[in-house]
Amino acid sequence: MRKKLIMEAFDLLKSKGIVSTESEYSELWLAHSECYLRTLRMKKAEPSMGVLAICASRLQKAGEQIITSSPHRHVGQQFLSLSERCHELINEQAVELELV
Repeated sequence: MRKKLIMEAFDLLKSKGIVSTESEYSELWLAHSECYLRTLRMKKAEPSMGVLAICASRLQKAGEQIITSSPHRHVGQQFLSLSERCHELINEQAVELELV
C-alpha cells in the first residue's frame, strides 16, 4: 500500500508538471537518491514509513500553498487529500507503545 501511495503521488506531480522523472521525484519529494524508485522496483520492496511521512508532509505543505491560489484550488485539494491518505496509513501502521 505504501508503494501505491508513493506512485500515486508521483503520477499526480508528473501530471501537473511539477516533476518530470522518477529521479527528480525521488530526490526532491522523497529525500532520497535519484535511483530510489528503481531500487524499490528491482528489490520488490516497499518504501519505508519515513519516506511515506516525508512525502505526506511535502504534499501537505504544497497543497496548503496551492490552495490559496483560487484558479488552482482543486489541485491543492488533490495534494491535501493524498497527503491525508498517506497520514492515515502511517497512523494505521504505527507501533503502539505501552505507557507504564
